[in-house]
Amino acid sequence: MHALHGAAGAPRTTAADEDTVGYFLAMHRVVALVRPVQSTFALGCAAEVFGTVPPGTPRHYEFGVCTERPGQVPTSAGYALSVSRDLSALDSADTVVIPGWAPAEAPLSARVRGALLRAHARGARLVTICGGVFALARTGLLDGRSATTHWARAEQLRQEFPRVRVEADVLYVDHGDVATSAGAGAGIDLCLHLVGKDHGVGHAALVARYMVMPPHRDGGQTQHVLAAPATDSLDGLLEWAEARLGTALSVGDLAAYLHVSSRTLARRFAEQLDTGPGAWLLSRRVARARTLLEETDLPVEAVAARVGLASAANLRRRFRAGVGTTPGAYRRAFRACAT
Repeated sequence: MHALHGAAGAPRTTAADEDTVGYFLAMHRVVALVRPVQSTFALGCAAEVFGTVPPGTPRHYEFGVCTERPGQVPTSAGYALSVSRDLSALDSADTVVIPGWAPAEAPLSARVRGALLRAHARGARLVTICGGVFALARTGLLDGRSATTHWARAEQLRQEFPRVRVEADVLYVDHGDVATSAGAGAGIDLCLHLVGKDHGVGHAALVARYMVMPPHRDGGQTQHVLAAPATDSLDGLLEWAEARLGTALSVGDLAAYLHVSSRTLARRFAEQLDTGPGAWLLSRRVARARTLLEETDLPVEAVAARVGLASAANLRRRFRAGVGTTPGAYRRAFRACAT
């Protein structure tokens, strides 16, 4: 964090003010770098997550915006933002958000590139939403790393930046110092994830609940972009399997339902869902476990049995891999939201 410096001649802090000063010193500064034509939704995703303060909780973030040339910044919604802060705002940011970059082909000026690299060098976290990854990629900070963007721009990102490993079907990628998200809506997922890292999954769940959002979404982008129902060539298999998640259902059982070989089943899943049948089955079991943890008081062992994962140890391992926390911690976070 960076200390706040008062103006010359400002009165000294008294003992009575120490709690207030500590509050401001603890604030995490989030600064969004906007540019013409700015996506209002992408900017709003970051502003809402980092700006939401659930009742009874402390404010952890200070959110602001800056731009290369202060003044009126046109937006995709037809109105202009009045932005008074220039790139010097990035000098004291703890997190820098690039909420989109339109058009994606727009070059990165030397001033912006320098400001982003300086922020990163002193330890600021750089975060992109949707097309903002194109700006970050032009700094070179993503070379040799994985990153994501909107599925419709993934191939363009791959072609323009061959040294970046493009993950086209994830909602976000977080390396700690840099993080990228898919389409603008996935920016909410990433920002909530970062709140969880900063202040715990319980607080992130409170923010999500106040926003009427899930604290975590399963799966990748494919589930949100398929134009036709995923069951077109699966003949009701998914619904059949969903109804039997609590049984010892296997990939062989899925293939037998369709009267096809395991290889043919894998091909159909790849074509329809861009995943394998085993991975799909596991993701649905974890999703069902989340629902049971949220809505029931069943012990973890019983939850594991009801979703076909056999043991509490297996559920804990699969749950941590898929959700990033333990079943017990996940349930406690939701119980905290309800109080």
